[in-house]
Amino acid sequence: IVLVANCVLCVRLNVVTVHMVSDCSVFCSPGFKTQGLDPAVWKGGESEALERLNKHLDRKAWVASFERARINMCSLIASPTGLSPYLRFGCLSCRVFYYNLRELYMKLRKHCSPPLSLFGQLLWREFFYAAGTNNPNFDRMEGNPICVQIPWDHNPEALAKWAEGSTGFPWIDAIMTQLRQEGWIHHLARHAVACFLTRGDLWISWESGMRVFEELLLDADWSVNAGSWMWLSCSAFFQQFFHCYCPVGFGKRTDPSGDYIRRYIPKLKDYPNRYIYEPWRAPESVQKAANCIVGVDYPKPMINHAEGSRLNIERMKQVYQQLSHYKGLSLLASVPTIQEEAEPLPTDDSQASSSTCGMFGGVVLILLSFYISIYALINHGIPGQESSIFHVLVAA
Repeated sequence: IVLVANCVLCVRLNVVTVHMVSDCSVFCSPGFKTQGLDPAVWKGGESEALERLNKHLDRKAWVASFERARINMCSLIASPTGLSPYLRFGCLSCRVFYYNLRELYMKLRKHCSPPLSLFGQLLWREFFYAAGTNNPNFDRMEGNPICVQIPWDHNPEALAKWAEGSTGFPWIDAIMTQLRQEGWIHHLARHAVACFLTRGDLWISWESGMRVFEELLLDADWSVNAGSWMWLSCSAFFQQFFHCYCPVGFGKRTDPSGDYIRRYIPKLKDYPNRYIYEPWRAPESVQKAANCIVGVDYPKPMINHAEGSRLNIERMKQVYQQLSHYKGLSLLASVPTIQEEAEPLPTDDSQASSSTCGMFGGVVLILLSFYISIYALINHGIPGQESSIFHVLVAA
């Protein structure tokens, strides 16, 4: 909703309605209480976006020796230098971001082009824009020529538990709680909850998850959101359906102490580290000591993950067996994956020479992926390629 002069513009997808108002003070109603609210993490506007970008550029040593940071508890919290919502709303031009970062890197590295990993997520943003062009059904399964037609279950109750953060899996629930409270979650957290909803556990359509993200994410972008959900659900672009995110193990590796869970699910704050990711396994005495009884104060797991994931892998296998004769699939084995391309850069002098063609290699990879997608589509195949990227840009 945008206030312009005495008009209210209500923008929803491609529909714009205008409502005339006589008194703008209605939008400053004293009934809206702001006391006690946490400071805003995402302050809007171009000035804020450029200030955040400059904070990144001021870290010259970081830019010059860039490598992908390892995810930890701090990575899961929204950063004061995050940029993704600003790219989403046009507060930060992707060209300004690209050329400023590229120019600084080439100065610091003596005219070496930046590595793919520095711009990888921005390139994938453009890839999804291209993939969604001239495809009005890009955000749905039916009528979408690049999307595998999968017989997903219709389970409104399970969908509601997932969206509300009441699955009984603390890692999943903490992520969905953060999303609802703050409007942002780390891209690997998005991987976890997307896999859980679709092919990992609940076997619910990616369209349902996409709509929840569209409503709650500050950086939700039509092309990127739809493309990423198709990707994570193995409906397009990615086919390794036998790789699933465990709703327990993934969180344990990321934040062994469970502080992230304690932050967003305070009911579990007194659970020992041993049981924080699996409170249902805690003895009754431990649950009582933590003042949180599973099944009373916190829900039991809504599904047996081991059984559910095995069943879903078999379901997905049956779907893909029906597609195995398509020519497009045979091309994918020779294409390097983004995960391989984005490995941490070497620390010796070979880094400089290898990075000279890094950016060009990234562009070639994107174009190759796109052309293979088109070839597969022409032959009724399904494009596929692996990536660990699920949103526009992650706070560095």
